[in-house]
Amino acid sequence: MNILITGGTGLIGQAFIRQFGDHQFTVLTRSIQDSNAALPAAVSLIDSLEHLQNLDGFDAVINLAGEPIIDKRWSPKQKHIICQSRWLLTQQLVALFALSQKPPSVFLNGSAIGVYGDRGEQELTEASAVEVGDFSTELCLGWEEIAMQAQSYTRVVLLRTGIVLAAHGGALAKMLLPFKCCLGGRIGDGGQYMSWIHYQDHINAMHYVLLDKDISGAVNLVAPEAQKNSVFTQTLAKSLNRVAIFPMPKKILWALLGESSCLLLDSQNVVPQKLLESGFNFNFRSLKSALDDLLVGTAN
Repeated sequence: MNILITGGTGLIGQAFIRQFGDHQFTVLTRSIQDSNAALPAAVSLIDSLEHLQNLDGFDAVINLAGEPIIDKRWSPKQKHIICQSRWLLTQQLVALFALSQKPPSVFLNGSAIGVYGDRGEQELTEASAVEVGDFSTELCLGWEEIAMQAQSYTRVVLLRTGIVLAAHGGALAKMLLPFKCCLGGRIGDGGQYMSWIHYQDHINAMHYVLLDKDISGAVNLVAPEAQKNSVFTQTLAKSLNRVAIFPMPKKILWALLGESSCLLLDSQNVVPQKLLESGFNFNFRSLKSALDDLLVGTAN
């Protein structure tokens, strides 16, 4: 397939491109020089969608681009940047779909399980109701609504991604140093559910829905077994042969991160119902198996 991908230099984008090198990729990037260094030589690069009059010639579009959501405090200015970095680019892609005589057959668009908000122990499938509440739900719902405007021209899949576990980037990589130093522990009261996925399962699931013409709409990209934060942190500590005895109180987390602390405190017990019903095979269904795979050789 000839695939246009945004966010191709991120954790998931790079892994996807390298795993599925039998496809042809064109990557939208802000820095062609940096992307040349990060991506395989066979990848084509463009620095603006203005180079495209339409999407004729592409078989698929994967839209993963967006300002990092947790790197900075959520000031009104930063919220605006986070939203517009996703919404405007997606609007541009939808417009290009509309201008195409032979549009791509599928559009995979990023989203996140933050769309569900803080839902306690409730099991959440793709059929669960969502409504605007906090900033996370506003961001994701807005993104999804724009992407769905392309469904008149193509099959749209909304990638509701959980916490992606990878030793070389993302949330887990940031957690390793404090846990290796025995400074890790539960967050808040530890009762919030964390819905996670091994990065390899994530990119495999993306490729699966890319090819399965019967899958459309929201798809939860999470492992089948969500875990409470208290269990997650203890499992991580054991995988590193460490102890996790230093909890992070909610008040301190709020002081450090402000409103964005909800990303660590909200509870989302998400089930990948569409993937399971369609027959997708998870290589890492349990948290222990995922961490054991990712942390081989890193315990010392």
